[in-house]
Amino acid sequence: MNDELVLRFDGARPLSAAAVEEIDALCDRAEDHREPGPVTLHVTGAPPADWAKGLAVGLVNKWERVVRRFERLGRLTAAVASGECAGMALDLLLAADVRIAEPGTRLLLSWAGGGAWPGMTVYRLTQQAGAAGIRRAVLLGTPIETDRALALNLIDEVSADPAKTLAELAGATDGAETAIRRQLIFEAGSTTFEEALGAHLAAADRALRREAKS
Repeated sequence: MNDELVLRFDGARPLSAAAVEEIDALCDRAEDHREPGPVTLHVTGAPPADWAKGLAVGLVNKWERVVRRFERLGRLTAAVASGECAGMALDLLLAADVRIAEPGTRLLLSWAGGGAWPGMTVYRLTQQAGAAGIRRAVLLGTPIETDRALALNLIDEVSADPAKTLAELAGATDGAETAIRRQLIFEAGSTTFEEALGAHLAAADRALRREAKS
């Protein structure tokens, strides 16, 4: 595994420009490297109760955009979560392609302004698990325990040895092909069959051309 494409991210700190720059730099490195294998984040931590004091919406916007950049990287992404996972750590986990949780991991919504933080975490949770599955977490702050997160497909597996799964991703599909297939997944829930057909045929044609050259 390429160490330059592995980052340990502490979600216990408040949102800051430094956190935005950290993920931006990881994305830059990922785009510069051509070797196969995933971009891997190890995430943990929940921000303090007063994390949103003095926070400006402009910085929130920059954070949401850099998470979106990570989510749409032109190569496979993986996240390993441990302990309490909230705030920025949860954002990054939900944006990864492959998600592994160590035993005892709990997913939580950050709290601010008298309720769950209404950022894109809520959007991703709802898109991925459905409104019924995450309603108590968003409205009441109920932690999503590991077994529940697995049942809701918010994580892919629970493992005390995530290195084994990460090693299996070393020869993952190359970047461009990963990005194309991820985009087809993203669009499937919001487009009709007729609207989606062209993009899928274009991807199929690309795959056939690559197959013919191999």
